[in-house]
Amino acid sequence: MNAYQRLEGEDLIRSHTETDSLGDIEVPNHAYYGSQTERALRNFKITGLPISHFPVLLKSLALIKKAAARANADADNLLRKPNPSLDLTVGDAIIRACDEIIAGNQFLHSQFKVDVIQGGAGTSTNMNANEVIAKRARELLGYPRHYTAEKIVDPNDDVNMSQSTNDVYPTALRLTLALTYTDLTAAMETLIQAFYAKSEEFSHILKMGRTQLQDAVPMTLGQEFRAFGVTLEEDIDKLDRNAPLLGEVNLGGTAIGTGALASPEYPARVIAELNKLLHTDMKATHIELRQAADLVEATWDTGAFVLFSGIVKRVAVKLSKICNDLRLLNSGPLAGFGDIRLPHVQPGSSIMPGKVNPVIPEVVNQVAFQVIGNDLTVTIASEGGQLQLNAFEPIIAFNMFQSIEMMTRAMKTLAEHVGGITVTEKDRERLRLRVEQSPGLATFLIPRIGYKAAAAIVKEVISSGQTVKEVVLAQGIMDAAEWESFMHADNLTKPYRPKH
Repeated sequence: MNAYQRLEGEDLIRSHTETDSLGDIEVPNHAYYGSQTERALRNFKITGLPISHFPVLLKSLALIKKAAARANADADNLLRKPNPSLDLTVGDAIIRACDEIIAGNQFLHSQFKVDVIQGGAGTSTNMNANEVIAKRARELLGYPRHYTAEKIVDPNDDVNMSQSTNDVYPTALRLTLALTYTDLTAAMETLIQAFYAKSEEFSHILKMGRTQLQDAVPMTLGQEFRAFGVTLEEDIDKLDRNAPLLGEVNLGGTAIGTGALASPEYPARVIAELNKLLHTDMKATHIELRQAADLVEATWDTGAFVLFSGIVKRVAVKLSKICNDLRLLNSGPLAGFGDIRLPHVQPGSSIMPGKVNPVIPEVVNQVAFQVIGNDLTVTIASEGGQLQLNAFEPIIAFNMFQSIEMMTRAMKTLAEHVGGITVTEKDRERLRLRVEQSPGLATFLIPRIGYKAAAAIVKEVISSGQTVKEVVLAQGIMDAAEWESFMHADNLTKPYRPKH
C-alpha cells in the first residue's frame, strides 16, 4: 500500500484508541502520528508554531532515522546477538518512509505537529518523528497505518532502535544549523556585494565623515559603504571557521552518553552512514560529522550552540549599526543629513502628505533586536542545564533557528534595498559644499600652517559664518588654483604623504 490513506467525510472527525505507558488516548483517524504526539499536542500549546515550521529539522531527523535503520539492519550486525538488530524488511520500509520526508513530502511534513517549545528535552519531537515514520512504513509494507493486531514497525523498538531522544535531538539540532547557516552566509555575501557595488559607484563623492555626530574629516561616500561590506565579510569567515564545532555529535551515546542498548560498533557505524547520506541525499559536502571524544560530556554540553549563537548575534549588532547609519544618512529630506536617498517603497504617514520613512532599515533593526534577545535566551538556557542532560534544548533550537531564518530574510531584503540607493548631482554639490564649510577641513591645513594657526581658522569660520575656503583665500594661505588642488578627494581621504 504505497498511496497515503486519505480519509474523507466522517472518518476525518473519528478517532481510534492507542495505548502507551500512561494508558489509553484517542488519536484522530486521519493522523499519521500516534499517542505520544497526541499527548504533546494537548500539553504544549505554547507558540502555535509546529516543528514543521522548520522543514530542515524534519529532514535532519529523517536522515538520522535512516542512518540508524541502515546501521541497525546491517547484515553483519544480525550475526552479533544479543546486540540490537533490525529486521531487514522493516528496516527497508523505515528507510523508504524517511526518504519521503527527506524529499520534502508536504503531506508527511504536515504530520509533524508538536510545538517547537516543549518540555521533555525534545522527546515529543523525537516521538513525533518515530510515530510518523513507523505508520508510513507500515503502509509501505501493505498494512493499514493504525494496524495493531500484531507488532508491525514499532515507533520505539524499530524506528528508535539504538537511540534516545538525548542523542537524536541534539544531533538533529546541530545538523539543522549546519545545513541552514550557509543560507545566512549566502545572504550576507549578497548584501556585502551590494555594499561593494555602491562603494564603487560612490568612490568619487566627497563628503564629511562624522564622529559622535560631529564633523570629523573628509572621506568619500564610497569609503563609507565599503566599510559596511568589510565588517560583514569578517563574520562570514567566523561562521565558517566555527561551523565544524557543530559536527561533533553524541549520536550513539543514547540516554546519557554511556551507549546503553546500543552495540559497541553502533556509534561509529551510524555516524558513517549519516555522513554518507549528507553527501548523497543532501549534497552537503561541507559537513563532516564526527563522534565526540566523551559522549557523556557531549550529551549535556551545549557550548557549541552558545558560541554559534554569539556569532550570529555579533552579525546582528553590526547589521543594526549599519541600518542606524543608513537611516541617519537618509534623514531629511531637507532638515536632516540627506547624504543619500534610500528607495521610496511605501507612503510613510497617514496624516503627513508625501512623507516617506526608511522602513527597510527599520525592519532590519527590529530583526537585529530580536536576534540579540534570542542569543540571551540561548545563553540562559544553556546555563540552566543540569547533570547529564540539558532539558532546555527546545528553546535553544527555536531561538537559533528563528535567528538564522530572520537574519537570512532581512539581509536579502536589505541587499535589494541597498541596490536602489542614489545620490543626485545636487546631493553631490551639497556634500562638497559641506566639506568646504566644515571646520573639520582645517585639520588638513596643519602640515602647511601648524596646529595653532589651523585652530584660529576654525574659530574664524565658526564666528564669522564664512567657509574654510573663504578664510583661507582671504588670508592668502592659498590661491584659488591651489585650493582646487587641495580639495581633491585623493588629497583629503588617503594617508598623508609630504611633498618633497
